Amino acid sequence: MLTLYFRAYDDGAAFRYEFPEQPSLNEVIILDENSQFNLTSNHKTWWIPGDWDIYEHLYTESDFTAIDAISKRGHKALAQTSIPENSVNTPVTMRTADGLHLSFHEANLTDYSGMTLRIDKENLMMTSGLVGSDITGYKVKRTLPFKTPWRTIQISEDAAGLIESNLIVNLNEPNKLGDVDWFTPMKYVGIWWEMHLDKSSWDLKSGKHGATTENTKAHIDFAAQNNIGGVLVEGWNTGWEHWIGFEDREGVFDFVTPYPDYDLEEVAKYAKDNGIQIIMHHETSSAPRTYDKQMDSAYALMNKYDIRSVKTGYVGKIIPKGEYHHGQWMVNHYRRALKTAAKHKVAINAHEPIKPTGIRRTYPNAISREGLRGQEFNAWSPDGGNPPDHLPTVAFTRMLAGPIDFTPGVFNIKLDPYKANNQVNTTLAHQLALYVVIYSPIQMACDLLEHYKDQLAFQFIRDVGVDWEQTKVLHGEVGDFVTIARQERETGNWFVGSITDENKRQITINFDFLEKDKEYEIVVYKDGNDAHWDDNPTSITIEKQTINSTTKKTFNLAPGGGLAISLKVKK
Repeated sequence: MLTLYFRAYDDGAAFRYEFPEQPSLNEVIILDENSQFNLTSNHKTWWIPGDWDIYEHLYTESDFTAIDAISKRGHKALAQTSIPENSVNTPVTMRTADGLHLSFHEANLTDYSGMTLRIDKENLMMTSGLVGSDITGYKVKRTLPFKTPWRTIQISEDAAGLIESNLIVNLNEPNKLGDVDWFTPMKYVGIWWEMHLDKSSWDLKSGKHGATTENTKAHIDFAAQNNIGGVLVEGWNTGWEHWIGFEDREGVFDFVTPYPDYDLEEVAKYAKDNGIQIIMHHETSSAPRTYDKQMDSAYALMNKYDIRSVKTGYVGKIIPKGEYHHGQWMVNHYRRALKTAAKHKVAINAHEPIKPTGIRRTYPNAISREGLRGQEFNAWSPDGGNPPDHLPTVAFTRMLAGPIDFTPGVFNIKLDPYKANNQVNTTLAHQLALYVVIYSPIQMACDLLEHYKDQLAFQFIRDVGVDWEQTKVLHGEVGDFVTIARQERETGNWFVGSITDENKRQITINFDFLEKDKEYEIVVYKDGNDAHWDDNPTSITIEKQTINSTTKKTFNLAPGGGLAISLKVKK
């Protein structure tokens, strides 16, 4: 017996399957799933391939019938990739000829394999498929009774409505953890970008180890002086000399033993004395069984030093061979980490994760995750990094699934003198706008500390919130541009961010979302007249003005440019 559930909402619909208790059937092995989604036409589609191991592909814009996932195999910049068929990962976003916007995804992915959608061009149809295991030969194994994840379709008359939808998170179970006031949303800096620039290294034997006590204290001082709540430290623990490119990675990382030039106790005390949270880092090198064995002791160590959040990483092919990042075995590992961390009052920001499916409602210690092509590709990717249309696409695709740890805030756009052949393909104003456009309760100011010195534009990062009371998507089109206003929860201050693709653009903002009968002091950070993502990316103009809810203003965005505005009630 099989039960099929449907739910319909103003912003979309969802369905899932239930296998209830029944005589003579205790366990089910699922070889695959074949739910069909029939399209009415050859819709415009924004997609990444149905990779079983990674989501770090650039989005492609094409007609549905032009989807070719197989062509994305073998990308040189990916540490792991497996694309078995012509399918797409979710969320996948579409626009019909008459302007209706659709997004296909899944919600409450629990003890199941991640879903991809196989492409049938001839019949204009997508069929659900599940990430498998070369070890077991099947996709899912479950004991009855159980329910599958929800299969979801978000529907909106315009692109903005997709972002404002809460369908995915609302399809998950209510909070199981109770109050999580032990974690505070925050901005952070850290020892991270310098490794991607090759200024320093994760491993001690390199001779340029970044995670030293002295370097960490310098970051703590900077954070304390600039309204930044946390400091991430990567490369603090032993094992980095043997972490990637090796088959024998089991047992390499030790998540409780620091390198000798990093005094964890001293650093933790110094951070606490300065009101700063240390963010722990656990890179597993995709040896999750090693991490399973050490989870409790690693989180207990964090408790000892009052460290409340950790960035986890899963770079490389999964050990044991034959399992994939997005299969049931790893879905359960990611959930086990989340539950174990919750017992120790630890929040997780997962990189190389399973995709977000709204589980943060049930386990709010799932604060953020990567699961997309992030900022680091701009430092070293052989294809030149993320193009200017990357994040105007991400806002209407990956961000529909949940919070993103993208790590914005590069001020040294040209990456001088570290990377002669790479740069960040946006303007400085675009980098500022990302703090509003890309949602996450933790936001990194990722650049080297010296690149923020004497920079007037850094004031926006000092001021901008991370914890929002409400969000208004003012306008946007998938892959072209997006403008979002968010109100900070505690202060009531508003912030606006707008970004565009490689095309210059003129936008008009109606400030009618502001409280009536009040005046607001605003600071506008906009592209300079000569700004261009490739030619003069750091050209920026900063203006102070007074407005109210009746104000309408027009702004010019440079190619690859942006706009960031902070708004406070005038006293």
